[in-house]
Amino acid sequence: MRSFKIVIQAIKLKLSKRLQYIEQMVTADYTHIWDCCCDHGFLGASLLSRQAAQNIHFVDIVPELITVIESKLQEFFQHSISAWKTHCLDVAKLPLQEYHGKHLVIIAGIGGNLMVQFIDGIQQKHPNLNIDFLLCPVNQQFALREKLIALKFSLKNEVLVKDNRRYYEVILVSSTSDTHKEISPVGHNLWQSDTVEQASVVKQYLDKTLKHYRRVQQGSTQSLDHIISAYNSKA
Repeated sequence: MRSFKIVIQAIKLKLSKRLQYIEQMVTADYTHIWDCCCDHGFLGASLLSRQAAQNIHFVDIVPELITVIESKLQEFFQHSISAWKTHCLDVAKLPLQEYHGKHLVIIAGIGGNLMVQFIDGIQQKHPNLNIDFLLCPVNQQFALREKLIALKFSLKNEVLVKDNRRYYEVILVSSTSDTHKEISPVGHNLWQSDTVEQASVVKQYLDKTLKHYRRVQQGSTQSLDHIISAYNSKA
């Protein structure tokens, strides 16, 4: 028991600030959580250790990573109360139809454009499933949000995180639009702050984002005025 607790503590220590925020945003009662592009599996292992769902799925397309994760899970989580399973496959091809219950699909650590492709694939394969998505793109946040709006997803929660001098939007959405807020192309709650520190993070992120789009605008044949104007409204 003691060695197991040490393993859990080690996993928590390996979670970056960004992954900690993602982990903390998993609060609903899910039957299945899919940790996609799971890399070394630290996020999924942390969710597994606190029994965040009845079933935790580890998904990555790199066979070597899945082999290592499978070995670690067998070693440290063989008697876990929550069940776990590894999948070596394309995220767009998640076999959600094989598992009954409420699903949360977590996708982090990739760009927004690739994230859009994954979400498109999942939605085309499972158009009638009520799925929650917890998303943390490394870039192309505006394009991702536009796609979520086009799909008529709804917002459940969102937060802005600064981690190792980089800024991340963590967005929790639902594939249904019945009971939650509309998604904003630039975010709602991201710009709210309860502390001086978070207010500084918000300002830094807004300044950085506006500078980025103004720089891109100078070398682009397409107008980005609508994007710049949307972010300017938060200034």
